[in-house]
Amino acid sequence: MGPQPPRGAVKSLVGPSLKEGAAAAVVLVPPAPRGSSGLCSPRSVLTQRPRQKLSRKAASSANLLLRSGSTESRGGKDPLSSPGGPGSRRSNYNLEGISVKMFLRGRPITMYIPSGIRSLEELPSGPPPETLSLDWVYGYRGRDSRSNLFVLRSGEVVYFIACVVVLYRPEGGPGGPGGGGQRHYRGHTDCVRCLAVHPDGVRVASGQTAGVDKDGKPLQPVVHVWDSETLLKLQEIGLGAFERGVGALAFSVADQGAFLCVVDDSNEHMLSVWDCSRGTKLAEIKSTNDSVLAVGFSPRDSSCIVTSGKSHVHFWNWSGGAGVPGNGTLTRKQGVFGKYKKPKFIPCFVFLPDGDILTGDSEGNILTWGRSLSDSRTPGRGGAKETYGIVAQAHAHEGSIFALCLRRDGTVLSGGGRDRRLVQWGPGLVALQEAEIPEHFGAVRAIAEGLGSELLVGTTKNALLRGDLAQGFSPVIQGHTDELWGLCTHPFQNRFLTCGHDRQLCLWDGEGHALAWSIDLKETGLCADFHPSGAVVAVGLNTGRWLVLDTETREIVSDITDGNEQLSVVRYSPDGLYLAIGSHDNMIYIYSVSSDGAKSSRFGRCVGHSSFITHLDWSKDGSFIMSNSGDYEILYWDVVGGCKLLRNRYDSRDREWATYTCVLGFHVYGVWPDGSDGTDINSLCRSHNERVVAVADDFCKVHLFQYPCARAKAPSLVYGGHGSHVTSVRFTHDDSHLISLGGKDASIFQWRVLGAGGSGPAPATPSRTPSLSPASSLDV
Repeated sequence: MGPQPPRGAVKSLVGPSLKEGAAAAVVLVPPAPRGSSGLCSPRSVLTQRPRQKLSRKAASSANLLLRSGSTESRGGKDPLSSPGGPGSRRSNYNLEGISVKMFLRGRPITMYIPSGIRSLEELPSGPPPETLSLDWVYGYRGRDSRSNLFVLRSGEVVYFIACVVVLYRPEGGPGGPGGGGQRHYRGHTDCVRCLAVHPDGVRVASGQTAGVDKDGKPLQPVVHVWDSETLLKLQEIGLGAFERGVGALAFSVADQGAFLCVVDDSNEHMLSVWDCSRGTKLAEIKSTNDSVLAVGFSPRDSSCIVTSGKSHVHFWNWSGGAGVPGNGTLTRKQGVFGKYKKPKFIPCFVFLPDGDILTGDSEGNILTWGRSLSDSRTPGRGGAKETYGIVAQAHAHEGSIFALCLRRDGTVLSGGGRDRRLVQWGPGLVALQEAEIPEHFGAVRAIAEGLGSELLVGTTKNALLRGDLAQGFSPVIQGHTDELWGLCTHPFQNRFLTCGHDRQLCLWDGEGHALAWSIDLKETGLCADFHPSGAVVAVGLNTGRWLVLDTETREIVSDITDGNEQLSVVRYSPDGLYLAIGSHDNMIYIYSVSSDGAKSSRFGRCVGHSSFITHLDWSKDGSFIMSNSGDYEILYWDVVGGCKLLRNRYDSRDREWATYTCVLGFHVYGVWPDGSDGTDINSLCRSHNERVVAVADDFCKVHLFQYPCARAKAPSLVYGGHGSHVTSVRFTHDDSHLISLGGKDASIFQWRVLGAGGSGPAPATPSRTPSLSPASSLDV
């Protein structure tokens, strides 16, 4: 029988007992009497238990359809409650206030209350005075989207990533070599997929994909029409009318943008025409079962609409039905390829001033389409006697053509996929000038004309380039191209480092809003941490291998492998003498580190966890570690004393921690939502001034809590914008900014911390929520 709690303590559980059928039970060790030894070898009960490897969930807005914030739909889970009515959190308090107990998936987690806290009621209970304001968004969604790059009348470049539409001013405003300032339209609730700019150059239409709301219920796709000067939403179009998402859209031109045509992502790719001012649907028709990649009104006649995509070009005639909603009709005329080879895809087209149409296809050809009498063997739809046919062909690129752009001088630009060439064409499709995009930026995805001869080019590797055909192009916006997990901030500079599934390790300048450098890791990077000197950085990979790189030369100074499973956390001690590496083989590897951080030697292993390591922190004196695992254990280790497990966790209740990134612990248990399955929180970070805690959750939100956050259902400020699970959050060295990573959306958000000790203009009042539960969280 283990040691008993101090005399007077009562072990009484408030609320229902441990659920039956729990995956595993954790044996709770009562606190030892004061003065007893806290150092011993790892518990035999832990070493004898089979290792439990829980799959790491990477939930996105798509698989959240299977979730719900209600207790009933989550199997009746009730992870943490204070004594009270049904659905409240369960906690266990003894009479002397020694511990608090919470439950995740039916598993009890005991946390000991620090001796300096006499009552939980004296802890902070409201949301923090600090707030967040979105300062900068790194990245551009060019990898898998089109219609995503335009220039407004103001000269701002408009594009999107995640749920945010970015308005970027290349010149003027704050910023350094990375460019000028950014503004953000944040009215969308899920990922934006396409854009269109009104002929007035001010109004913008943006379409989003289907998602889920805070209760886990499906959200319907919708189009927002908004003012780019005020960032106010003017009209919400098509709520309930689209399926899966909005794939393409365009404003009419001949009538000053009175109408909007939209193609959704349903199986039939429904084509609809809408009155922009009233938000009413004027006509709708099933377009095709094949993918539709582009849509547009003829600038000369709004009754002519063109769509293109997989193996087709369709020319639609729209009769408006006297403006009566639903009375309009759409009739289709098939583009006839005749003697020309029918391509697999026609990703783009552009209207010429003379009424002809140019299309770019997957064969690398630019086809010129003109009106012609239909052949009796190839009649147009509806028995029409006139149709569009190919009148000229020019082989322009090796591989697919992804973008066409009509310039103000009447010439046309084409952007190639495989050959990455940007070519300017004169009358008769005569090549005038060309440039090649460097390979590491990827293929041309979109082209927009800026001021004078300046061009903006979006690429398939999520970069935005600026330049011209004569002088070449340089990047102004760059980003990752795949899921992100690794994040760390520099110890004394406004810089941060990211890594992920695209195998790129990137160092970002937070002041200049630019990429300082990037290298190819050749493997997936999952975690990173700077040495306190800032001279080197450690990076953990998905193979059990970890690297130490010189931050100036970018050279690898150390390359070591521990086990053959992925590494989830690397963390230097605050004095820089040790490096701890948490692995999915359930172990924490400890290395002694030289003063410059370049050399490492194995010091020991922390063995005792029964599942993979998820988070760890060092004590302020650099001697102890607190760690969390996949089965919700909280363990403490005496590293200097020989990597020994501290069996008596009660003795660690007053230990001070240099960082706080563990998601389980007394000081942060209030961040957990009702109905949590234990993986709803991906990352947590306490500010350096120990005033606030930032939380990254699986519902695309960033939360800000007061620290310590040790009261059930603690209120938070909730911030949206990411379009996927948020995988990591970290404060910069001076707490002036918070960095957050999107998972699948590959976005990096830089938030300015305002309020107590913050600077800058006050943002719009954020929404406050009594808990992190998706049923009650409100977007900011």
